Amino acid sequence: MALARIMKELKDIKEDTPEYVNARPYYPDDMFRWQATILGPPGTLYQGGVFFLDINFPADYPIKQAKIKFTTKIFHPNVFPSGNICMEIHGNQRTLTISKLLLSICSLLDDPNTDDPANTEAAHLYRFDRDKYNKIARQWTRKYAI
Repeated sequence: MALARIMKELKDIKEDTPEYVNARPYYPDDMFRWQATILGPPGTLYQGGVFFLDINFPADYPIKQAKIKFTTKIFHPNVFPSGNICMEIHGNQRTLTISKLLLSICSLLDDPNTDDPANTEAAHLYRFDRDKYNKIARQWTRKYAI
């Protein structure tokens, strides 16, 4: 079941790649581990950056959601220093595709949730010193994602 679903999602992404995101298996013989790319959307602090993410599908996907983490360093309230992403997923996980999840991560980049942050320093700056937050986020984008 998992492999069939993963193959379908790969086919869908190849046929209709969403703007600013892409994802492919690392190796053709391992469909359970992918690399995704998010291009920093124009008009955001991450514009011009190329952010890589690691996607690991469990054997019982989509019953259990794939694990996605940034491998490119990013300064953001909802991203742990490890690259793991703190993001609430609403709705039925079985219908949430990797493509939709990556687009949700793009939206999160521009509209962070500071109520339950992964990076407390970034969340604090985002709330109370937006100029400093913006400066650091842009610096990290230039340093790690360009």
